[in-house]
Amino acid sequence: MDIIGLIPSFGNFLFTVGAFVIALLIIVAVHEYGHYIVGRWSGIDAEVFSLGMGPVLFSRTDRRGTRWQIAALPVGGYVRFRGDSSAASGRDGAALEAMTPAERRRSMHGAPLWARAVTVAAGPLFNFALSILIFGAIIGWRGVPADPLTIAELRAVPYAQSLRAGDEILAIEGRPTPPLEEFPAFVETLPPRNDLGYLVRRDGTETPALGAHPYPPLVLGLSPGSAALEAGLARGDVILSVDGEPVATFAELREIVGGSKGRALRLGVWRGGEEIEVTLRPKRVDLPLPEGGFETRWLIGITGGMLFEPRTERPGPFEALGYGLDQTWYIMRASVSGLYHVVIGAISSCNLRGPVGIAQTSGQAASQGLLSFVWFIAVLSTAVGFLNLFPIPVLDGGHLMFHAYEALRGRPPGDGAMRLMMAFGLAVILALMLFALSNDLRCP
Repeated sequence: MDIIGLIPSFGNFLFTVGAFVIALLIIVAVHEYGHYIVGRWSGIDAEVFSLGMGPVLFSRTDRRGTRWQIAALPVGGYVRFRGDSSAASGRDGAALEAMTPAERRRSMHGAPLWARAVTVAAGPLFNFALSILIFGAIIGWRGVPADPLTIAELRAVPYAQSLRAGDEILAIEGRPTPPLEEFPAFVETLPPRNDLGYLVRRDGTETPALGAHPYPPLVLGLSPGSAALEAGLARGDVILSVDGEPVATFAELREIVGGSKGRALRLGVWRGGEEIEVTLRPKRVDLPLPEGGFETRWLIGITGGMLFEPRTERPGPFEALGYGLDQTWYIMRASVSGLYHVVIGAISSCNLRGPVGIAQTSGQAASQGLLSFVWFIAVLSTAVGFLNLFPIPVLDGGHLMFHAYEALRGRPPGDGAMRLMMAFGLAVILALMLFALSNDLRCP
Protein backbone atom coordinates (compact mmCIF):
# COMPACT_ATOMS: atom_id res chain seq x y z
CA MET A 1 0.00 0.00 0.00
CA ASP A 2 1.26 3.50 -0.87
CA ILE A 3 1.05 5.17 2.54
CA ILE A 4 2.59 8.42 1.27
CA GLY A 5 -0.08 8.67 -1.41
CA LEU A 6 -2.79 8.58 1.24
CA ILE A 7 -1.50 11.65 3.11
CA PRO A 8 -3.27 14.30 0.92
CA SER A 9 -6.62 12.49 1.22
CA PHE A 10 -6.14 12.02 4.95
CA GLY A 11 -5.31 15.69 5.30
CA ASN A 12 -8.45 16.67 3.39
CA PHE A 13 -10.48 14.36 5.65
CA LEU A 14 -9.09 15.99 8.78
CA PHE A 15 -9.73 19.46 7.34
CA THR A 16 -13.34 18.54 6.53
CA VAL A 17 -13.96 17.05 9.96
CA GLY A 18 -12.28 20.00 11.67
CA ALA A 19 -14.36 22.55 9.75
CA PHE A 20 -17.55 20.64 10.52
CA VAL A 21 -16.73 20.38 14.24
CA ILE A 22 -15.92 24.10 14.50
CA ALA A 23 -19.14 25.09 12.72
CA LEU A 24 -21.23 22.71 14.83
CA LEU A 25 -19.70 23.78 18.13
CA ILE A 26 -20.31 27.47 17.40
CA ILE A 27 -23.93 26.83 16.49
CA VAL A 28 -24.56 24.50 19.44
CA ALA A 29 -22.90 26.92 21.88
CA VAL A 30 -25.13 29.78 20.70
CA HIS A 31 -28.24 27.58 20.79
CA GLU A 32 -27.62 26.25 24.30
CA TYR A 33 -26.55 29.66 25.60
CA GLY A 34 -29.93 30.96 24.46
CA HIS A 35 -31.62 28.36 26.66
CA TYR A 36 -29.28 29.09 29.55
CA ILE A 37 -29.39 32.89 29.64
CA VAL A 38 -33.13 33.24 29.04
CA GLY A 39 -33.76 30.55 31.65
CA ARG A 40 -31.60 32.49 34.10
CA TRP A 41 -33.45 35.72 33.30
CA SER A 42 -36.73 33.84 33.86
CA GLY A 43 -35.67 32.58 37.28
CA ILE A 44 -34.73 29.01 36.30
CA ASP A 45 -31.43 27.63 37.63
CA ALA A 46 -29.11 25.70 35.31
CA GLU A 47 -27.14 22.87 36.88
CA VAL A 48 -25.02 21.90 33.83
CA PHE A 49 -24.02 23.63 30.61
CA SER A 50 -22.31 21.07 28.38
CA LEU A 51 -20.60 21.68 25.07
CA GLY A 52 -20.30 18.21 23.59
CA MET A 53 -21.63 14.89 24.81
CA GLY A 54 -20.16 11.87 26.58
CA PRO A 55 -17.16 11.78 28.95
CA VAL A 56 -16.28 15.16 30.47
CA LEU A 57 -12.86 16.52 29.50
CA PHE A 58 -12.98 19.78 31.45
CA SER A 59 -15.41 21.40 33.86
CA ARG A 60 -15.71 24.22 36.36
CA THR A 61 -18.55 25.41 38.56
CA ASP A 62 -19.41 29.11 38.69
CA ARG A 63 -20.69 31.08 41.66
CA ARG A 64 -24.30 30.39 40.65
CA GLY A 65 -23.74 26.66 40.96
CA THR A 66 -23.77 25.94 37.21
CA ARG A 67 -21.17 23.43 36.04
CA TRP A 68 -19.70 24.46 32.70
CA GLN A 69 -18.13 21.52 30.90
CA ILE A 70 -16.59 20.37 27.64
CA ALA A 71 -17.29 16.76 26.72
CA ALA A 72 -15.41 14.38 24.44
CA LEU A 73 -17.94 13.97 21.63
CA PRO A 74 -18.44 17.26 19.70
CA VAL A 75 -21.82 16.24 18.31
CA GLY A 76 -24.11 18.50 20.32
CA GLY A 77 -24.62 19.97 23.75
CA TYR A 78 -27.24 20.58 26.38
CA VAL A 79 -28.32 22.61 29.39
CA ARG A 80 -29.67 20.61 32.32
CA PHE A 81 -31.85 22.75 34.50
CA ARG A 82 -32.83 22.15 38.11
CA GLY A 83 -35.50 19.45 38.24
CA ASP A 84 -34.43 17.81 34.96
CA SER A 85 -33.79 14.07 35.03
CA SER A 86 -31.66 14.13 31.87
CA ALA A 87 -30.20 16.28 29.12
CA ALA A 88 -33.55 15.95 27.30
CA SER A 89 -35.30 17.86 30.14
CA GLY A 90 -37.22 14.89 31.46
CA ARG A 91 -38.99 15.45 34.79
CA ASP A 92 -37.18 14.28 37.94
CA GLY A 93 -40.22 13.64 40.13
CA ALA A 94 -38.31 12.57 43.23
CA ALA A 95 -36.08 15.65 43.17
CA LEU A 96 -39.03 17.95 42.68
CA GLU A 97 -40.93 16.40 45.59
CA ALA A 98 -37.98 17.09 47.89
CA MET A 99 -37.81 20.79 46.95
CA THR A 100 -39.32 23.69 48.88
CA PRO A 101 -41.84 25.87 46.97
CA ALA A 102 -39.13 28.51 46.43
CA GLU A 103 -36.68 25.90 45.10
CA ARG A 104 -39.35 24.38 42.87
CA ARG A 105 -40.00 27.81 41.35
CA ARG A 106 -36.37 27.90 40.29
CA SER A 107 -36.63 24.52 38.53
CA MET A 108 -37.61 23.95 34.91
CA HIS A 109 -40.70 21.93 35.84
CA GLY A 110 -41.86 24.14 38.71
CA ALA A 111 -41.50 27.50 36.95
CA PRO A 112 -44.52 29.30 35.45
CA LEU A 113 -45.56 28.22 31.99
CA TRP A 114 -44.41 31.47 30.40
CA ALA A 115 -40.89 31.06 31.84
CA ARG A 116 -40.58 27.50 30.57
CA ALA A 117 -41.89 28.42 27.13
CA VAL A 118 -39.55 31.37 26.56
CA THR A 119 -36.60 29.34 27.83
CA VAL A 120 -37.31 26.55 25.35
CA ALA A 121 -37.95 28.95 22.45
CA ALA A 122 -34.75 30.89 23.14
CA GLY A 123 -32.45 28.22 21.65
CA PRO A 124 -33.80 28.41 18.08
CA LEU A 125 -34.28 32.18 18.36
CA PHE A 126 -30.61 32.62 19.28
CA ASN A 127 -29.69 30.56 16.22
CA PHE A 128 -31.75 32.89 14.04
CA ALA A 129 -30.19 35.91 15.74
CA LEU A 130 -26.70 34.55 15.00
CA SER A 131 -27.62 34.13 11.32
CA ILE A 132 -29.07 37.62 11.08
CA LEU A 133 -26.00 39.16 12.70
CA ILE A 134 -23.58 37.27 10.43
CA PHE A 135 -25.45 38.04 7.22
CA GLY A 136 -25.84 41.66 8.27
CA ALA A 137 -22.17 41.98 9.29
CA ILE A 138 -20.99 40.56 5.97
CA ILE A 139 -23.11 42.91 3.88
CA GLY A 140 -22.10 45.79 6.15
CA TRP A 141 -18.43 44.97 5.71
CA ARG A 142 -18.56 44.34 1.97
CA GLY A 143 -20.96 47.18 1.22
CA VAL A 144 -23.53 47.43 -1.57
CA PRO A 145 -22.94 48.76 -5.11
CA ALA A 146 -23.67 52.46 -5.34
CA ASP A 147 -24.90 54.78 -8.10
CA PRO A 148 -23.45 56.05 -10.32
CA LEU A 149 -21.80 52.83 -11.55
CA THR A 150 -18.07 53.37 -10.99
CA ILE A 151 -15.13 50.98 -11.30
CA ALA A 152 -13.44 50.41 -7.94
CA GLU A 153 -11.11 47.65 -9.14
CA LEU A 154 -10.64 45.85 -12.46
CA ARG A 155 -10.67 42.06 -12.42
CA ALA A 156 -8.09 40.07 -14.37
CA VAL A 157 -9.54 38.81 -17.66
CA PRO A 158 -7.91 37.67 -20.93
CA TYR A 159 -9.45 40.45 -23.01
CA ALA A 160 -7.97 43.67 -24.34
CA GLN A 161 -9.46 46.69 -22.59
CA SER A 162 -8.67 50.27 -21.69
CA LEU A 163 -11.00 50.70 -18.73
CA ARG A 164 -9.40 51.97 -15.51
CA ALA A 165 -10.17 52.01 -11.83
CA GLY A 166 -12.10 55.18 -11.00
CA ASP A 167 -13.94 55.31 -14.34
CA GLU A 168 -17.64 56.16 -14.09
CA ILE A 169 -19.56 54.15 -16.69
CA LEU A 170 -21.72 56.57 -18.67
CA ALA A 171 -22.70 54.39 -21.63
CA ILE A 172 -22.03 50.99 -23.25
CA GLU A 173 -22.32 50.54 -27.02
CA GLY A 174 -23.79 54.03 -27.26
CA ARG A 175 -26.57 53.32 -24.75
CA PRO A 176 -26.72 55.34 -21.50
CA THR A 177 -26.08 53.30 -18.37
CA PRO A 178 -29.28 52.97 -16.29
CA PRO A 179 -29.49 52.98 -12.46
CA LEU A 180 -27.98 49.90 -10.82
CA GLU A 181 -31.36 48.31 -10.07
CA GLU A 182 -32.05 48.25 -13.82
CA PHE A 183 -28.52 47.28 -14.87
CA PRO A 184 -28.98 43.46 -15.04
CA ALA A 185 -31.87 43.84 -17.51
CA PHE A 186 -29.85 46.40 -19.47
CA VAL A 187 -26.89 44.01 -19.75
CA GLU A 188 -29.06 41.30 -21.33
CA THR A 189 -29.62 43.57 -24.35
CA LEU A 190 -25.90 44.08 -25.04
CA PRO A 191 -24.09 42.13 -27.81
CA PRO A 192 -22.37 38.95 -26.53
CA ARG A 193 -18.87 40.22 -27.31
CA ASN A 194 -15.79 41.13 -25.35
CA ASP A 195 -14.80 44.19 -27.35
CA LEU A 196 -17.59 46.59 -26.44
CA GLY A 197 -17.38 50.35 -26.65
CA TYR A 198 -17.67 52.21 -23.34
CA LEU A 199 -18.06 55.89 -22.57
CA VAL A 200 -16.62 56.78 -19.19
CA ARG A 201 -16.04 59.86 -17.10
CA ARG A 202 -12.35 59.89 -16.20
CA ASP A 203 -10.80 62.72 -14.21
CA GLY A 204 -13.84 64.86 -15.01
CA THR A 205 -13.64 64.23 -18.77
CA GLU A 206 -15.85 62.00 -20.93
CA THR A 207 -13.55 59.46 -22.55
CA PRO A 208 -14.21 56.49 -24.92
CA ALA A 209 -12.80 53.13 -23.80
CA LEU A 210 -12.73 49.50 -24.86
CA GLY A 211 -13.87 46.77 -22.52
CA ALA A 212 -15.27 43.26 -22.21
CA HIS A 213 -18.91 42.40 -21.67
CA PRO A 214 -20.02 43.58 -18.18
CA TYR A 215 -20.81 39.97 -17.23
CA PRO A 216 -18.12 37.75 -18.78
CA PRO A 217 -17.95 33.98 -18.03
CA LEU A 218 -15.93 34.70 -14.90
CA VAL A 219 -15.84 32.45 -11.83
CA LEU A 220 -16.30 34.49 -8.65
CA GLY A 221 -17.72 31.76 -6.40
CA LEU A 222 -18.12 27.99 -6.28
CA SER A 223 -20.94 26.14 -4.57
CA PRO A 224 -19.93 23.43 -2.06
CA GLY A 225 -20.43 19.97 -3.54
CA SER A 226 -20.66 21.35 -7.09
CA ALA A 227 -19.26 19.84 -10.27
CA ALA A 228 -17.05 22.90 -10.72
CA LEU A 229 -15.45 22.55 -7.29
CA GLU A 230 -14.92 18.82 -7.72
CA ALA A 231 -13.34 19.40 -11.16
CA GLY A 232 -10.85 21.90 -9.75
CA LEU A 233 -12.18 25.22 -11.03
CA ALA A 234 -11.09 28.18 -8.93
CA ARG A 235 -12.09 31.75 -8.24
CA GLY A 236 -10.78 34.07 -10.91
CA ASP A 237 -10.99 31.48 -13.69
CA VAL A 238 -12.51 32.67 -16.97
CA ILE A 239 -14.35 30.14 -19.16
CA LEU A 240 -13.22 30.70 -22.74
CA SER A 241 -15.00 27.83 -24.48
CA VAL A 242 -17.28 24.83 -24.02
CA ASP A 243 -16.58 21.78 -26.19
CA GLY A 244 -14.42 23.98 -28.42
CA GLU A 245 -17.10 26.63 -28.96
CA PRO A 246 -16.16 30.09 -27.65
CA VAL A 247 -18.34 31.75 -24.98
CA ALA A 248 -18.27 35.49 -24.35
CA THR A 249 -20.78 36.00 -21.54
CA PHE A 250 -21.94 34.29 -18.38
CA ALA A 251 -25.44 34.08 -19.84
CA GLU A 252 -24.13 32.05 -22.80
CA LEU A 253 -22.34 29.69 -20.44
CA ARG A 254 -25.47 29.27 -18.32
CA GLU A 255 -27.56 28.45 -21.41
CA ILE A 256 -25.09 25.83 -22.65
CA VAL A 257 -24.82 24.17 -19.23
CA GLY A 258 -28.59 24.23 -18.76
CA GLY A 259 -29.13 22.49 -22.08
CA SER A 260 -26.50 19.83 -21.47
CA LYS A 261 -28.89 17.42 -19.70
CA GLY A 262 -25.96 16.28 -17.61
CA ARG A 263 -23.55 15.23 -20.37
CA ALA A 264 -19.84 15.81 -19.81
CA LEU A 265 -18.58 19.24 -20.92
CA ARG A 266 -15.04 20.15 -21.90
CA LEU A 267 -14.20 23.66 -20.72
CA GLY A 268 -11.38 25.82 -21.99
CA VAL A 269 -10.29 27.89 -19.00
CA TRP A 270 -8.02 30.93 -18.65
CA ARG A 271 -6.23 30.99 -15.31
CA GLY A 272 -3.64 33.60 -14.44
CA GLY A 273 -2.37 34.02 -17.98
CA GLU A 274 -2.42 30.32 -18.91
CA GLU A 275 -5.04 28.23 -20.68
CA ILE A 276 -6.04 24.86 -19.29
CA GLU A 277 -8.78 22.35 -20.02
CA VAL A 278 -11.26 21.00 -17.48
CA THR A 279 -13.88 18.31 -18.03
CA LEU A 280 -16.92 18.13 -15.79
CA ARG A 281 -20.47 16.84 -15.76
CA PRO A 282 -23.27 19.25 -14.68
CA LYS A 283 -25.45 18.14 -11.79
CA ARG A 284 -29.23 18.14 -11.64
CA VAL A 285 -30.24 20.66 -8.97
CA ASP A 286 -33.63 21.66 -7.55
CA LEU A 287 -33.51 25.42 -6.97
CA PRO A 288 -36.06 27.29 -4.81
CA LEU A 289 -37.91 30.07 -6.62
CA PRO A 290 -38.48 33.49 -5.02
CA GLU A 291 -42.23 33.16 -5.46
CA GLY A 292 -42.26 29.63 -4.00
CA GLY A 293 -41.83 26.19 -5.49
CA PHE A 294 -38.80 24.76 -7.19
CA GLU A 295 -37.14 24.79 -10.58
CA THR A 296 -35.00 21.86 -11.74
CA ARG A 297 -31.88 22.87 -13.67
CA TRP A 298 -28.51 21.48 -14.72
CA LEU A 299 -25.71 23.42 -13.03
CA ILE A 300 -21.94 23.27 -12.65
CA GLY A 301 -22.12 25.34 -9.45
CA ILE A 302 -20.35 28.61 -10.18
CA THR A 303 -21.47 32.16 -9.56
CA GLY A 304 -20.36 34.99 -11.77
CA GLY A 305 -20.17 38.70 -11.41
CA MET A 306 -19.26 41.93 -13.07
CA LEU A 307 -16.15 42.57 -15.12
CA PHE A 308 -15.00 44.90 -12.38
CA GLU A 309 -15.55 45.43 -8.69
CA PRO A 310 -18.04 48.33 -8.53
CA ARG A 311 -17.76 51.18 -6.07
CA THR A 312 -19.72 50.37 -2.94
CA GLU A 313 -21.11 52.20 0.04
CA ARG A 314 -21.63 50.81 3.49
CA PRO A 315 -25.26 50.41 4.53
CA GLY A 316 -26.41 51.65 7.92
CA PRO A 317 -26.67 49.12 10.74
CA PHE A 318 -30.45 48.80 10.46
CA GLU A 319 -30.28 48.35 6.70
CA ALA A 320 -27.60 45.67 7.12
CA LEU A 321 -29.63 43.85 9.78
CA GLY A 322 -32.68 44.11 7.52
CA TYR A 323 -30.71 42.30 4.84
CA GLY A 324 -29.69 39.67 7.39
CA LEU A 325 -33.32 39.20 8.42
CA ASP A 326 -34.43 38.86 4.78
CA GLN A 327 -31.73 36.27 4.09
CA THR A 328 -32.60 34.25 7.19
CA TRP A 329 -36.31 34.34 6.39
CA TYR A 330 -35.59 33.26 2.81
CA ILE A 331 -33.65 30.20 4.03
CA MET A 332 -36.52 29.24 6.32
CA ARG A 333 -39.13 29.63 3.57
CA ALA A 334 -36.98 27.64 1.14
CA SER A 335 -36.56 24.91 3.78
CA VAL A 336 -40.30 24.61 4.32
CA SER A 337 -40.94 24.56 0.59
CA GLY A 338 -38.16 22.02 0.06
CA LEU A 339 -39.49 19.62 2.69
CA TYR A 340 -43.01 19.90 1.28
CA HIS A 341 -41.86 19.20 -2.27
CA VAL A 342 -39.75 16.23 -1.14
CA VAL A 343 -42.74 14.74 0.73
CA ILE A 344 -45.07 15.05 -2.27
CA GLY A 345 -42.38 13.70 -4.58
CA ALA A 346 -42.02 16.85 -6.68
CA ILE A 347 -38.26 17.00 -6.12
CA SER A 348 -35.64 14.40 -5.28
CA SER A 349 -35.21 13.23 -1.69
CA CYS A 350 -31.48 13.68 -2.29
CA ASN A 351 -32.05 17.32 -1.34
CA LEU A 352 -32.06 16.10 2.29
CA ARG A 353 -28.50 15.49 3.43
CA GLY A 354 -27.12 14.08 6.66
CA PRO A 355 -23.98 14.57 8.72
CA VAL A 356 -21.60 13.32 6.03
CA GLY A 357 -23.01 15.69 3.41
CA ILE A 358 -23.02 18.61 5.85
CA ALA A 359 -19.44 17.86 6.88
CA GLN A 360 -18.33 17.79 3.25
CA THR A 361 -20.08 21.08 2.61
CA SER A 362 -18.46 22.68 5.65
CA GLY A 363 -15.01 21.57 4.52
CA GLN A 364 -15.56 22.86 1.00
CA ALA A 365 -16.89 26.17 2.33
CA ALA A 366 -13.85 26.54 4.60
CA SER A 367 -11.50 25.74 1.71
CA GLN A 368 -12.81 28.81 -0.14
CA GLY A 369 -11.85 31.20 2.64
CA LEU A 370 -12.98 32.54 5.98
CA LEU A 371 -15.84 34.62 4.56
CA SER A 372 -17.34 31.62 2.77
CA PHE A 373 -17.04 29.50 5.93
CA VAL A 374 -18.66 32.14 8.14
CA TRP A 375 -21.50 32.47 5.61
CA PHE A 376 -21.98 28.69 5.76
CA ILE A 377 -22.16 28.84 9.58
CA ALA A 378 -24.98 31.39 9.27
CA VAL A 379 -26.88 29.17 6.82
CA LEU A 380 -26.40 26.10 9.01
CA SER A 381 -27.42 28.04 12.13
CA THR A 382 -30.72 28.95 10.47
CA ALA A 383 -31.25 25.32 9.49
CA VAL A 384 -30.52 24.06 13.02
CA GLY A 385 -32.85 26.62 14.59
CA PHE A 386 -35.59 25.77 12.11
CA LEU A 387 -35.19 22.02 12.60
CA ASN A 388 -35.44 22.41 16.38
CA LEU A 389 -38.84 24.05 16.00
CA PHE A 390 -40.35 20.92 14.45
CA PRO A 391 -43.18 19.67 16.75
CA ILE A 392 -41.36 16.41 17.50
CA PRO A 393 -40.87 15.31 21.12
CA VAL A 394 -37.21 15.67 22.29
CA LEU A 395 -36.83 18.76 20.06
CA ASP A 396 -37.59 22.27 21.28
CA GLY A 397 -40.67 22.35 19.08
CA GLY A 398 -41.97 19.23 20.83
CA HIS A 399 -41.53 20.85 24.24
CA LEU A 400 -43.37 23.95 23.00
CA MET A 401 -46.14 21.65 21.79
CA PHE A 402 -46.41 20.22 25.33
CA HIS A 403 -46.51 23.76 26.75
CA ALA A 404 -49.30 24.66 24.32
CA TYR A 405 -51.24 21.58 25.50
CA GLU A 406 -50.74 22.68 29.10
CA ALA A 407 -51.94 26.20 28.30
CA LEU A 408 -55.15 24.80 26.76
CA ARG A 409 -55.88 22.01 29.26
CA GLY A 410 -54.55 23.66 32.41
CA ARG A 411 -52.17 20.78 33.17
CA PRO A 412 -49.20 19.14 31.45
CA PRO A 413 -49.41 15.67 29.89
CA GLY A 414 -49.02 12.82 32.36
CA ASP A 415 -45.60 11.31 33.08
CA GLY A 416 -46.47 8.07 31.27
CA ALA A 417 -47.70 9.89 28.19
CA MET A 418 -44.60 12.10 28.22
CA ARG A 419 -42.27 9.08 28.34
CA LEU A 420 -44.14 7.43 25.49
CA MET A 421 -44.08 10.56 23.33
CA MET A 422 -40.41 11.21 24.06
CA ALA A 423 -39.57 7.65 23.01
CA PHE A 424 -41.61 8.14 19.84
CA GLY A 425 -39.88 11.44 19.12
CA LEU A 426 -36.46 9.88 19.58
CA ALA A 427 -37.41 7.10 17.17
CA VAL A 428 -38.54 9.65 14.59
CA ILE A 429 -35.28 11.60 14.92
CA LEU A 430 -33.18 8.45 14.56
CA ALA A 431 -35.19 7.38 11.49
CA LEU A 432 -34.70 10.81 9.88
CA MET A 433 -30.97 10.69 10.63
CA LEU A 434 -30.64 7.23 9.08
CA PHE A 435 -32.59 8.37 6.01
CA ALA A 436 -30.39 11.45 5.63
CA LEU A 437 -27.26 9.35 6.11
CA SER A 438 -28.42 6.94 3.41
CA ASN A 439 -28.80 9.95 1.10
CA ASP A 440 -25.20 10.92 1.87
CA LEU A 441 -24.06 7.47 0.74
CA ARG A 442 -26.27 6.90 -2.30
CA CYS A 443 -26.88 10.35 -3.82
CA PRO A 444 -24.34 11.85 -6.23
